[in-house]
Amino acid sequence: KQKYLVISCAARYQLAHGSVLVSGDSYRIGGFSQKHVFITGCDSGFGNLLARQLDQKGFRVTAGCLTEKGAADLAAATSPRLKTLLVDVTDSASIRSAVEFVKREVGERGLWGLVNNAGRSVPIGPPEWMHLEDFTKVLDVNLIGVIDVTLQFLPLLKKAKGRVVNVASILGRLSLTGGGYCLSKWGVEAFSDSLRRDMQHFGIKVSIIEPGFFKTGVTSVDLINADLKRLWAYLPQDVKDSYGATYLDDYMRMQGFSMNILCSPDISKVTWCMEHALTAQHPRTRYGAGWDAKFFWIPLSYLPSFVSDFIVHMLAKG
Repeated sequence: KQKYLVISCAARYQLAHGSVLVSGDSYRIGGFSQKHVFITGCDSGFGNLLARQLDQKGFRVTAGCLTEKGAADLAAATSPRLKTLLVDVTDSASIRSAVEFVKREVGERGLWGLVNNAGRSVPIGPPEWMHLEDFTKVLDVNLIGVIDVTLQFLPLLKKAKGRVVNVASILGRLSLTGGGYCLSKWGVEAFSDSLRRDMQHFGIKVSIIEPGFFKTGVTSVDLINADLKRLWAYLPQDVKDSYGATYLDDYMRMQGFSMNILCSPDISKVTWCMEHALTAQHPRTRYGAGWDAKFFWIPLSYLPSFVSDFIVHMLAKG
C-alpha cells in the first residue's frame, strides 16, 4: 500500500511536469550527501535552477558560471555545500582548472554527475546572412565545449561510475532555423550516443535532455532580433534586394510570434528531467522535456520531410 502511494505521487508529479511515468522510473539511488555533481552554465536558466534543486536535496554541487555576478548570486541563494567557480567552456585551460578544483573536492569518491548545460543560441537566422565565424561562435560553446568538458572529466566520472547528462534540444531532431544552433544540437545527440555505448563498459550512464521551447536567455526575442539586425546590416545590397525590403521585419515578427506562443515559463520541467537522469536507478537515454517536445516536435521529426516542411511553413506564416 505504501509503495503504491509513493509511485502514485511520483506519477502525479511527473504528469504535472510534462513527463510520463514508465516502469522503474520511481526507483532512486541513495546517499545524495556523498555524491558530487558538476554543472556548466549556472548563471541563469536551467543550470541555475538545477544547482539550487540539487543543493536542496543534499548533493555536493559545483556550479560552473561564466560571470562573477552569476556565481555570487547563486552562492548567496544556496547552502555552504554548493561551490561556484568561473568556467569558460570554450577555453581548455579554464576547463582544466575546473577539473583540478573538482578533483580536490571529490577525492577518491570521484564525480557522480556531469551536466553539460552551458549554451548559446545566437547567431541564428538564414544561413546566407552568416559568415563562418557566426557558426563557430555557437559550435564552440554548444558542441566543442561539451566534448572538451566531457573528455577532461571522464577520469573522475569513471572513478564513481557516474552519470553524464547532456542538454541537446528538439532542434537536435528537427532543424527549424539556420546558424550553428541546430548543427550543434544534432552534434550533441551524436556525441552522446557514441559516448553512451563506449562508457557502458565502465558503468557510466549517459542521458540526453531534449527540451522544447522554454523562456530562458537562449530564447530571448530581444537578443535574437538584435543579432538579426546586425547580420542584416552587414549584407551586401544585392543580397538584401534579393530578399526584399520587408523580409527582415517579417522574419522578426514571425520569430516573436512563435516564441511568445511556444515558450513555457516553467523551466522545472527540464530540471526535473536532469534530476531524474542523475538520481534514477535506471535513467532514460533521452528525455523529451515539455509537452510541445513530447507531443508535437518529436513526433513531427519522424514524419516525411514534405509533411514536416509544410507544417513548419504554416507555423512560420503565423
